[in-house]
Amino acid sequence: MEMKKRIHLELRNRTPSDVKELVLDNCCSNDGKLEGLTDEFEELVFLSTMRVGLTTVANLPKLKKLKKLELSYNKISGGLEVLVEKCPNLTHLNLGGNRIKDLSTIEPLKELGTLRSLELYTCEVTNLSEYRDNVFKLLPQLIYLDGYDKDDKETSDSDTKLYAEGWEYGDEDEDGVRTCIC
Repeated sequence: MEMKKRIHLELRNRTPSDVKELVLDNCCSNDGKLEGLTDEFEELVFLSTMRVGLTTVANLPKLKKLKKLELSYNKISGGLEVLVEKCPNLTHLNLGGNRIKDLSTIEPLKELGTLRSLELYTCEVTNLSEYRDNVFKLLPQLIYLDGYDKDDKETSDSDTKLYAEGWEYGDEDEDGVRTCIC
């Protein structure tokens, strides 16, 4: 199914400004670009475009409220600086299964101060020496990389849900448990 048609179906007689979550997984993008998504989706918090054949996110509209962006299993190899301008409040970004080969490709993400979770699994960049340490150094705002924190502690579903809702971590208590602040 074409992306524009899928967006029309997903609206279900709502206006774009009424939509908070939009799932476009497995539909077809023409020329590897996003189509049919406009600035009118101003309330969008979650967008999923898994396996749609994207090669670029250049056509992404300005989505100021977007917190979680799923771009896994596409053909993206660069151009991530667009996300800084278009989605300044991202907390979760999934780029797993794309054509990301080196750290310079993700370097623009350091400008996303709210980014807490990044997925790059099955990207070529994960084969680099000291990959995890280097990504955490490059993006100091990150708490989770590929589902694990700096200490290789796995993220819990509740952590993911809290970030998607815009919560942030506070300080650790004496047991090493982080408190959430809204």
